[in-house]
Amino acid sequence: MSGAPDRARLAILAAAATGIQVGAAITATRFAVDMVGPASLAFLRYAIGAACLAPVFFSRDMRFARADIVPIALLGIGQFGVLIALLNYGLKSVPSARAALIFASFPMLTLLFAALVGQERLTAAKVAGVALTILGVGFALGDRTMGGGSWAGELAVLAAAATGAVCSVLYRPYLKRYPTLPVSAFAMLAAVVALALPAVLDDLGGAVWRLTPAGWSAVVFIGLSSGGGYVLWLWALANTSATRVTVFLSLSPITAAVLGALLLGEQISATMIAGLACVAAGLWLATRGSAMRSPG
Repeated sequence: MSGAPDRARLAILAAAATGIQVGAAITATRFAVDMVGPASLAFLRYAIGAACLAPVFFSRDMRFARADIVPIALLGIGQFGVLIALLNYGLKSVPSARAALIFASFPMLTLLFAALVGQERLTAAKVAGVALTILGVGFALGDRTMGGGSWAGELAVLAAAATGAVCSVLYRPYLKRYPTLPVSAFAMLAAVVALALPAVLDDLGGAVWRLTPAGWSAVVFIGLSSGGGYVLWLWALANTSATRVTVFLSLSPITAAVLGALLLGEQISATMIAGLACVAAGLWLATRGSAMRSPG
């Protein structure tokens, strides 16, 4: 009887770890992106992540029904290729802080889509919790969200969040059908294949030589953490609702801001502290009682 609550609690911890990992990867990406183009960086990131999962390709679990192969591949391409392409396009014209705030709509969009397809039930606590985390991100980023930007860029960032939300919900049936590791490995491999041509057009060969040892360290960290983070992400999606998983992405801009303060000497303001309080309250509301119910 205690198995489902225990797995739900572990899923919450896995989701939190993923949110922190994304924030750390954002900080490392800021360091490396000046040396390598966005498409090349995305390819290297997920190629390293896929390499970490290489042993899975030779396991007996790496077998999918023929009808499931294309959907799982498309979900991987959407999660990594389409989402990243839209986000990178948006970041060309939208300040990073504002983009982070727009992208923080990810869990709200997930909740709405999951409710639309009947995977989750809209509750006041969930809606309030997700709204509080978005407010907390806004507080944490403060006045930096008020910079310039274009409608096209902002819509691209919103479309990136929507893409991630849809993929997170649609993964659920396949994660119920197959073990997490094979789904992770196959989806990431599909994304690497899809990113290969954009990376070549982005001067991947030249980027490899331009990277300094410190740059390679950042890229390797991003790749290794992305591989592990993606496995945790899908395992969490398999064991609790998509909203309760994606709401922890609100930890990513908070983590990036805290690491910026610790590593780059940026100041932590009163609004940052208020933001942390809102995020903590929002996470509590959105996940309240999740350990007492197995995912439906």
